[in-house]
Amino acid sequence: MGKRFPEYKGLDLSLVNKDILKLWEKNDTFHRSIRELNGKGEFVFYEGPPSANGMPGIHHVMSRTIKDAICRFKAQCGYEVKRKAGWDTHGLPVELGVEKTLGITKEDIGTKISIEEYNKACKVDVMKYTDMWEELTHRMGYWINMDHPYVTYDNRYIETLWWLLKQLYSGGFLYQGFTIQPYSPAAGTGLSSHELNLPGCYRDVKDTTCIAQFRLVKDKKSEFLFKNIDTADVHMMAWTTTPWTLPSNTALAVGREISYIRVRSFNPYTGDPITVVIAKDLLHSMFPGANAGAEFSEYKQGDKKIPFRVLDEFSGSRLEGITYEQLIDWVKPDKGAFRVVTGDFVTTEDGTGIVHIAPTFGADDYRVSKEFGLPPMLVKRKDGTMGPMVDKRGYMVPISDLDIQFVRERVNPLSYKGFEGRPVKNEYDPNIPPEADTLDVDIAVMLKQQGKDFRIEKQITSYPHC
Repeated sequence: MGKRFPEYKGLDLSLVNKDILKLWEKNDTFHRSIRELNGKGEFVFYEGPPSANGMPGIHHVMSRTIKDAICRFKAQCGYEVKRKAGWDTHGLPVELGVEKTLGITKEDIGTKISIEEYNKACKVDVMKYTDMWEELTHRMGYWINMDHPYVTYDNRYIETLWWLLKQLYSGGFLYQGFTIQPYSPAAGTGLSSHELNLPGCYRDVKDTTCIAQFRLVKDKKSEFLFKNIDTADVHMMAWTTTPWTLPSNTALAVGREISYIRVRSFNPYTGDPITVVIAKDLLHSMFPGANAGAEFSEYKQGDKKIPFRVLDEFSGSRLEGITYEQLIDWVKPDKGAFRVVTGDFVTTEDGTGIVHIAPTFGADDYRVSKEFGLPPMLVKRKDGTMGPMVDKRGYMVPISDLDIQFVRERVNPLSYKGFEGRPVKNEYDPNIPPEADTLDVDIAVMLKQQGKDFRIEKQITSYPHC
């Protein structure tokens, strides 16, 4: 019998690979595998398209190997396996790269450069590594039909998607709602999770944080927290790395199984006596253990050694349903706000073990608001649309942009004055010097002056950057 397979005296996988590729090319194996059927019908594969504006990497080889194995298996089972390649031709990195090359910004499109010219430049840039991708496809032996790929910027592809959306709409399968999306005021667009995971996106920034004091409403539910104290008020303390979201607070979250305590002490800024609720495990991050023996009668405002006493302990489940007063009364939300709820995302790793919830600015926050029927803090604009208190430029929405009737019924112009129409971060406005106080700082200072702040400090926090 003749030899059916070549023999190799030394294992050289690269050489084996090249020999097999030559054999496949000689026999047109790929196309023959599609044509030779046994009647099982079609198995159609559309590749999740790569973007040709970037170089392929080893992770693409790995994922394509898995795709290829499935298609080859189906072909061996007798299916006609049509494998259609595609190119992903959209995305913020493409746009930003073109704008950098052309020396323009989003605002220049339609003035310094026409939309048609801009689109043309993007179409060229997004396909610049096509040859590299095709070479990789051939070298790794990935069977895919690249002769007639689908291209996401092609009008036929776009019109197909619009047609599909129309069918969904006509069938009543589309609805309008809200989701939490990352947004870049500088780029003027939303960001995908992929873009947020690009190298260098997350950076450590020294930023203002604060621990706010939320005054509880005394009723039957909260009565146990007001017993055996000589202060009129009880506060729950919540830590936030984004003080600019505090005006949009509509709830506080605790952990059902977490142990919480009442602590009697003094506000370090005003010197006023306070009774506060925090997680037991975080007691000494708020109140140093060395101060436990300090005498209350000897304390004077400004003393660095602030006495404290732990009054009692209870589980987070007992706090659920307790209500509190609005921290910052710029805008009134719908009914049902300012309640304590429970969430499995609450931890005692840092902060106070109590999470400030602003449904318009956090994914966990919004999920909790839907679960417990909490209203998000929304404002009504003159065009009738509802949205968060911070606009797409990164500015607190000016009162002049709001619906007049909404302002009359929901907005407190006196307390909002001085904050409305300002950027929440200096980076959003090149006209404001970096050393100027940000809205974060001003909000924290305002709360400090009102006796609603327990601690303001700069901390290193990881933030995504466009």
